[in-house]
Amino acid sequence: MYSLLKTTAKELAPDLYTLLRIMWSYKKSLGVFPNLIHPKTFNEKIQYRKLHDRRPLLTLLVDKYGAREYVAGKIGEQALPKLLFVTENPSDIPFGALPDKFVVKPTHGAGWVCIVTNKQSADTAEIVRKCNFWMNQNYYNWTREWAYRDVKPRIIVEEFIGDETGAVPIDYKLFVFAGKVAFIQVDIGRFKDLRRNIYDTTWNRIDVVLDYPNSPDEIPRPPHLETMIGYAQVLAEGIDFVSVDLYDTNEKVYFGEFTLAPGHGFVRFCPKKFDDYLGSLWRISL
Repeated sequence: MYSLLKTTAKELAPDLYTLLRIMWSYKKSLGVFPNLIHPKTFNEKIQYRKLHDRRPLLTLLVDKYGAREYVAGKIGEQALPKLLFVTENPSDIPFGALPDKFVVKPTHGAGWVCIVTNKQSADTAEIVRKCNFWMNQNYYNWTREWAYRDVKPRIIVEEFIGDETGAVPIDYKLFVFAGKVAFIQVDIGRFKDLRRNIYDTTWNRIDVVLDYPNSPDEIPRPPHLETMIGYAQVLAEGIDFVSVDLYDTNEKVYFGEFTLAPGHGFVRFCPKKFDDYLGSLWRISL
């Protein structure tokens, strides 16, 4: 029955189809239906954003290429990884001219990335194949996040940002509500055994789990914590909620990306009351 309703709604009204997708996915993921009339929790407000928030700024923020100009204008180009190449044709990527380490990703999606740490052993044909797959996708169709719907598909190649060991750096995701950082989600081991801790802005651990287990070890305070907080709050000016994703190295802070719908709005919080707490911080403005 659901399949029939889904197909009919998709043909007749994309917004109705999105509503059905959200309701079904939310119930499947979190066990309850969301309140989309008067959303209160963080997850519910993400779904409300998917359905109603049509600000062009959001499309700019999720565009991995367009966001670079936005960031440069707000905090300066020093916070951006070096752009090595941009193209609409993956076959044009000049692998021979690239450094030994680099990152390849599409401008119009999230979580799609190829990280190359040794060009000599990289399967460039496979990278091009992945890029061609990405170029033929609309991330909006995957997640119903409206902001991605009209992002121009491109492939960008950026410098690799590593930690002191040369490994992929820690992801710092600063959750900013009305221009103020509320807490910092810290992801380590992203591509092997993801662990996630939550800290406040003075680096006190918050006893909460978001989708992935906590790290058994304390994560050291980043060397440029105050700079990260300052960057995030400037970049989020005028936005009711956004996650500003950053990297911190011994030398400086780098911008990663903007996230408008963490976990697509299906985040499993433990304790669940943290979902309510974050929802209380978010005053929706459309």
